[in-house]
Amino acid sequence: MTLQRQALFWLGAVIALAMFLYVFSSILLPFVAGLALAYLLDPLADRLERLGLPRVAATIVILACVILVLALMVILIAPVLGAQLGNFIERLPETVGRLQELVAKQNQQWLDRLLGQGLGQVKASLGTVVGQGVNWLTSFLASLWSGGQAIASVLSLLVLAPVIAFYMLIDWDRMIGTIDDWIPLRHKQTIRQIAREMDDGIAGFVRGQALVCLILGTFYAVALTMIGLNFGLVIGLGAGLIGFIPYVGSVTGLIVSVGVAIVQFWPDWTMVLVVLGIFVAGQFVEGNILQPRLVGRSVGLHPVWLMFALVAFGYLFGFVGLLVAVPLAAAVGVLARFGVRRYLESPLYTGEREDETEVLPGGPPGASLGRAWAGKNTPGLPDHSKGP
Repeated sequence: MTLQRQALFWLGAVIALAMFLYVFSSILLPFVAGLALAYLLDPLADRLERLGLPRVAATIVILACVILVLALMVILIAPVLGAQLGNFIERLPETVGRLQELVAKQNQQWLDRLLGQGLGQVKASLGTVVGQGVNWLTSFLASLWSGGQAIASVLSLLVLAPVIAFYMLIDWDRMIGTIDDWIPLRHKQTIRQIAREMDDGIAGFVRGQALVCLILGTFYAVALTMIGLNFGLVIGLGAGLIGFIPYVGSVTGLIVSVGVAIVQFWPDWTMVLVVLGIFVAGQFVEGNILQPRLVGRSVGLHPVWLMFALVAFGYLFGFVGLLVAVPLAAAVGVLARFGVRRYLESPLYTGEREDETEVLPGGPPGASLGRAWAGKNTPGLPDHSKGP
């Protein structure tokens, strides 16, 4: 019954958290962003504090540097990025149509043999589908960018998130200590171990992968802009931004950039190969240098599970769901591995019964392994009823 009550308690806690996110998802963006910013910057604040700087002063210095960098990015990059993004959305149907025309022209004879008289109908149908898809994507991006709610969310994010991060970063260690005091004493060591594994997973992926995405996005944007590719800044930064999902960001950026390069530089295949080489070089650096050094192998987030978490939480909770998807996916992964370990150690998996009469080494006759680990106070054996 105790196990059932614990299961019901945690199930109720998960349901309550999901309902809270669902009800307040429209106003949680600056709070979630501030929490994430405080979590990412806490190790740096701890390091400055160990160097002798007071916690408040360390927090002020860190957030001032972050705000300064963001302000410079907004002033220097945002106008160019906004202009390129608007131009890219506007010319996207024309680019896709031109690319379709070039592909059909180069494969005209092969398509004639394969489809015969039906080639014209296939072209018309494909053109209609592509055109509708591009128009839908264009209208969706335009509404997303120009929507009043999105603008209000961005403004609240820029204004409130740094303030929230400031107060949370000052009290971060105190909050962690308070939560640690609330842990049931009997299960404190187990819960601490699970929390450490969650922190390692979240820190390893979020902090490490964020640096990987920033480095790759900057590399792609600078390289594509230097070779003169249209919309190179947007494509490069976009590939780095969605690089949180392994392979998806690089593959998407490669497809889009190669398509734009074919339309822009045709029939010069040299520039198309240069664009291809940029992404090959980026993948080589990511796989052999950045991922092993910054992310490591102890994260335990499978790409399929990560994509499912992003899609599911994004669908349920919007942009806030995208922010919390990766930490929650890492936490659920740790809990799932903990549950699997407990299952592999349980009589349900091993087939042993708790009333078996196997004599333990050093124990008296009749002392069984099942009774000892079930918490029986058997003479000659340690009492495990009070936990490890």
